[in-house]
Amino acid sequence: MASKHHNQCARFLGKLKQRSPDAVAAMAANKAGPAAFQAGAPMLQVRDLRTSILKPASFSLSVGETLAVLGPSGAGKTLLLRAVADLDPNEGLVILDGQDRSFIAGPEWRRLVGYVPAEPGWWANTVGEHFGDWTAAFVFVRDLGFAEQTKAWPIARLSTGERLRLALARALTMRPKVLLLDEPTAALDVASVAAVESLIKTRMRTGLAVLWVTHDGEQAKRVAHRRLVVEAGQVREEAPEWTVISL
Repeated sequence: MASKHHNQCARFLGKLKQRSPDAVAAMAANKAGPAAFQAGAPMLQVRDLRTSILKPASFSLSVGETLAVLGPSGAGKTLLLRAVADLDPNEGLVILDGQDRSFIAGPEWRRLVGYVPAEPGWWANTVGEHFGDWTAAFVFVRDLGFAEQTKAWPIARLSTGERLRLALARALTMRPKVLLLDEPTAALDVASVAAVESLIKTRMRTGLAVLWVTHDGEQAKRVAHRRLVVEAGQVREEAPEWTVISL
């Protein structure tokens, strides 16, 4: 028994040696419980997150907070979201509720940290086939301006804007803690933009945290508490030029 315990400890220590100092510290915090990680810590913490193109980025998100991500086209905004979602090869430390992302299975991570791309995927013939529980999903679908009959619509008939709104509803049905939005209102009319913003603000009041890519500075003022600016793969936080929003 002693030999078996010794071998288990040796393997555990070997794994620790392969991890960065920050990751080891996070592991120790997790063993002691989330409260031990950092008193009053934000829900999502990102430290030195980087890819072959994206330079090291560090920021945090608190419960019920939205962080707007702005910058020119091709600057790396989408790459940042995909790195947080762990969809592309990346390095760095990402912590959710005190737990290191590397200890969470990929599918579960992407449920907890939902990603809505600018061009969402559709793999079945009808809208309803993309939702596990249409009754639960319709709460969000209805708030985005759709009728009950939308369930039977063929995907081929959907406009770009309709696909974006339904993809948002689909992501919300997963009950994520963090939502990564890549220009979710880019192809929408004024009324649909207002519906999306209203729904997200409602979810924020229940604790949802949001990383929201937008090219619209006025939208950032309406929905965000803080902002990140991405330029040439470099991510920096800037003080907002507006009063913090009230939900």
